[in-house]
Formats: sequence, C-alpha cells, structure tokens
Amino acid sequence: YPAEIRKYDYDPSFAIRGLHYDVHRALLMKIDAFHYIQLGTVYRGLSVVPDEEVIAMYDGSHVPLEQMSDFYGKSSQGNTMKQFMDIFSLPEMTLLSCVNEHFLKNNIDYEPVHLYKDVKDSIRDVHIKGIMYRAIEADIEKYICYAEQTRAVLAKLADHGKKMFLITNSPSSFVDKGMRFIVGKDWRDLFDVVIVQADKPNFFNDKRRPFRKVNERGVLLWDKIHKLQKGQIYKQGNLYEFLKLTGWRGSKVLYFGDHIYSDLADLTLKHGWRTGAIIPELRSEIKIMNTERYIQTMTWLQTLTGLLEHMQVHRDPDSQMILEEWKKERKDMREMNKNFFNAQFGSLFRTDENPTYFLRRLSRFADIYMASLSCLLNYELDYTFYPRRTPLQHELPAWSDQPCAGAFRVPFLQETVQIK
Repeated sequence: YPAEIRKYDYDPSFAIRGLHYDVHRALLMKIDAFHYIQLGTVYRGLSVVPDEEVIAMYDGSHVPLEQMSDFYGKSSQGNTMKQFMDIFSLPEMTLLSCVNEHFLKNNIDYEPVHLYKDVKDSIRDVHIKGIMYRAIEADIEKYICYAEQTRAVLAKLADHGKKMFLITNSPSSFVDKGMRFIVGKDWRDLFDVVIVQADKPNFFNDKRRPFRKVNERGVLLWDKIHKLQKGQIYKQGNLYEFLKLTGWRGSKVLYFGDHIYSDLADLTLKHGWRTGAIIPELRSEIKIMNTERYIQTMTWLQTLTGLLEHMQVHRDPDSQMILEEWKKERKDMREMNKNFFNAQFGSLFRTDENPTYFLRRLSRFADIYMASLSCLLNYELDYTFYPRRTPLQHELPAWSDQPCAGAFRVPFLQETVQIK
C-alpha cells in the first residue's frame, strides 16, 4: 500500500459503533432498526455522499435483508454489509475510510473488496500475533487506568457471597498484568473462575475443546480438569463444560460484555442467562441529553412535528406555504440534533426518527446496559430493575390531547421550570 497513507492522523471522533460498511461500494453508513439508511450519514472515504446518489445506488434508502450481515455482524455468504460493533472497530472504520480517501483523491483504481479484506486481516493480526498485547504491556500506564470503582464493585459483590467468573479472549500474561494494574495484585481472589483465550463466540457453541490449566509461568498443563478451582487460570474450554463443572445455569447468572454479538447473543438465546452490556458511549450521550440546549431543541422539534401532523389537513395555499417552511425548519433541526453527538453520524442509539440497528440488537440481546460496571455501585444488591412498559403507537393519545412540551422530563430544571 502507498506509504503516503501513514500521513493520515487518526481521528477518534470520526466514527461511532454500530455502523455498516458496504464492502463492494466502499461506503460507511448508519442504518436504522428497520434497515433504512439515514441519509446524510453515508461516507465514501472521508466525504459525505449526496442523498440523491445514495437513493440512486440503493433504489431508495432501504437495504434488503439478504444484503445485511450475518448473525455476528460479519459480511459473508454473499452479504455485502458488515456491521462494526465493538470498541476495536472504531480505528478499523477510520483506517478503511482513510485508505479509501487516499485512493479516491489520487485517482488510484482499486478493488474495494480487497481493501476491506486486507484491513480486516491486518486488524486480526494485531490481536493474533500479540502486537497489541506487547505494546500495552510495555507502557501500561499510557493505555490503562487504575479503576478504583471497578475494584469497589467487584469487592462488594464478592463480600456478599456472589460467585464471579472472568471469561476473556486475551492471553493469561496480558490479563494478569492488566488486572493487577486495574484492580490490584490480589485480583484473582475476587473471582471463582478465570478463563483466558476462550475464543468467544466459539466458546459458547463448540463442545469439542476441553479446559486446560495454566500454571504461574504461563505453561499449559496436560491434567484432565474435573473441577474449576478458585485461584487457578484455565485456557480454552467451552460453555457446556463450564455449565457442567459449575452448575451455574439459567437466569440466576448475569453476564457482562461489551460486544453484543460475541459476548451476549448466544448466552441469552441458547442458555437463558441474563446479560448486561457495557456501553461506554452512554456516559457522554446522557451528558449531552441533559444540557439545556439539547432539551430545548428536542422540545421544539417534537412540537414542530406535532404541528405538521396536525396542520397537514389544511390544503389552502397559505397553510401549505407555512407547512413547507415548517418542514425545512424541522429538517434543519434534525441535522442540528445529529451534530450534538457526532458530526458525521449522530447518536449511537437513534437515527432521525427510529432506533438504530445497533440499539435494535442491543435491546434484543441485553437485559440491561450501562456505561461501566461501576454504575452498579449506585444500587443495593437487592435492587430490581423492572422493565418499563413502552407505549405502542396505537396506545398513544391523540396529538390534540397532548401538551406541546409534554414529552420530556427535566429533573435538573424542576426547581425553576415546570414543563406541562
């Protein structure tokens, strides 16, 4: 690949998780829960693609089911879309976009499928060959923060008799150094079972691989495993053997992970475990949603939408002219709302009107989600998270019965402003 690609600076704010990449067209885009592309969020390289061009390419803005990625978000078996779901996918998406940008700006003819495969392979090699692990271990303070609250929540659970286990794809030396730095040198005392190099999601489906014990020097032992002992580290294995050896089954288990597909999907669908998703982006998005400017914008946007819905029955020229002005204002405000979060793609959880495809999968596979495990410190151990009854469209009262600003609660403004 051209050496000039190295001149691109990594922009961590360019992409968001949950985006789809059209492998054959080399387009990065945001898709909603119903397979519709959010216009204005389709990027070729680092430049947005005009709406008219997107509509022409896809015969509208809908992506058929057969073109979407498979169960784990991968592009395979003729599928043209790949969904990027984990934290590691942020630099991968940006790298793809930068290389595409370089080729396009320099009029270099290239095959997008080859580019996608080469970038995917390079990202995979960073993990498989241990490049990333060695880099982090060599300068651990640069990449990892001591997590006092993580230590506190783990200790709280352990002190109250909760059984805890760690299942990770990372190697034992990396896990040990990282956990020593994050939690403390006695981190293994907090966990009843520790499994490394688990090869998730295969760990949840492949019954063929037995557990192996790893000694203090990282050497694999050949002993047959009859029991998973506290203080020991095990490699590989599979969930079926794990269930047999521990007896931890069904809804009594709450498993946390940050990858909706690789961590949570199989556990909730096949094994009935409760699942918790760690979504770090929640922290910044909730902070934005609690700003006065965002609340005012969303309040007026909702009001404007209601006015349009209510007034569209009037067909006289003056009413139609006002309606057109309102439509333009609404379009501008929706773009402003997107820019509150990410200038290119907006919120991780919403498109203009609908939940994102990311949120659709999150709500399907996660019983609860939070910004970090430390959020549990805000709740007592016997606290119950009751599911909220979401009104269906036909259950909503008529618009005319709704106050203009009745869709929002503003806790931090209640002392000075009452929204009715």
